[in-house]
Amino acid sequence: MSQDTDLIVIGGGLQGLSTAFWATRAGLRVTVVEKSMPGRHASGFSAGGVRTLGRALPEIPLALAALDLWYDLPALLDDDGGFVPSTQVRIAENDADMRSLRERVAVTAARGWTHEVLLDEAAVKSLLPAVAPHVVGGLVCRRDGFADPMRTTRAFLRAATRAGAVVRVGAGVAGLERARGGWRVTLEDGSHLGAPRIVNAAGAWGGRIARMVGDEFPLGFNALMMMFTAPLPPFITQVALATGRPLSFKQVASGHVMIGGGPKGVADLDTGLTTLDVTRLAASARTALELFPLLKDVAIPHAWAGIEAIMPDEIPVIGRSSRAEGIVHLCGFSGHGFALSPLTGRIAADLVMDRESAYPIEAFSPDRFVPGVATDRSSGTLLQPAG
Repeated sequence: MSQDTDLIVIGGGLQGLSTAFWATRAGLRVTVVEKSMPGRHASGFSAGGVRTLGRALPEIPLALAALDLWYDLPALLDDDGGFVPSTQVRIAENDADMRSLRERVAVTAARGWTHEVLLDEAAVKSLLPAVAPHVVGGLVCRRDGFADPMRTTRAFLRAATRAGAVVRVGAGVAGLERARGGWRVTLEDGSHLGAPRIVNAAGAWGGRIARMVGDEFPLGFNALMMMFTAPLPPFITQVALATGRPLSFKQVASGHVMIGGGPKGVADLDTGLTTLDVTRLAASARTALELFPLLKDVAIPHAWAGIEAIMPDEIPVIGRSSRAEGIVHLCGFSGHGFALSPLTGRIAADLVMDRESAYPIEAFSPDRFVPGVATDRSSGTLLQPAG
């Protein structure tokens, strides 16, 4: 069949738009097909953390390189995405938490990474004056920060289209089949597109796209929820995370406090709709209150959820299909792909152009759950068991 474009990117979230940006800059004709609107789910509704702190070990090289790109974003996109270098701090509430953080620093330091620095009680309370009295220490990454999810999504969208990418919204994928010279994509309106290369950046729908080309990996999904308080006078500039329980906590320029960290609602992939779980939201709010008592009596007027892809090992799928030539998977970021997106889109663009990744991605193989292939998360390499 005739090839309408060099590359079709399925999914108009940050991963897909970053891929389109880098691939178009490299000279490819790129078409992005998005079922809904760019940033409709995980990308636009995330906490916006730009974090190297506490990453799974295989993700650390990517997170550090991506952080450099966040600092360079204005030159790349003509927009900084609202990025604020604010420092991220993981709080220890007890001795067990501190032991966990010491062990973490020992593990990362043994591999040559020094971006995470242990803090004692006095240092944490100096950094976070509003933190609860029972806090005993913490772990800090001083170059980390946060950004505006929707602004970042739109910045990549504008940069990709300026470079020549075509972005089609309301263009859900109904089918994928091999065609002479590549792939034929059937859209839900019955129209077709042809291209030799496909990037599956479909987020929570990435498992469905993978099955269309004969790949299978255990990608699930959740509706990750966030809350927004009423505005408060400035009291924290850092992003605070908990150690022994889930929490992500920051105050934005308007004075509102954003509270997240993983409370889950209910999601429906067929409709794209989410339902909030008030009980779980309340538990997350209690955690925030216990760590920052000044939130007492502060109203929470707004909560929301976006559908996020979740992998069992909570690290993404990044790599070429071993079964379907021309297919690259880029999905399954499990609630923490926002910070990686400036780099992971570049990696995906390299892979579709038959370049090897400049970064270690073996641990993210689409085949890592295939029987006979195991992932060693401590080293980020794939191990073939004996026999």
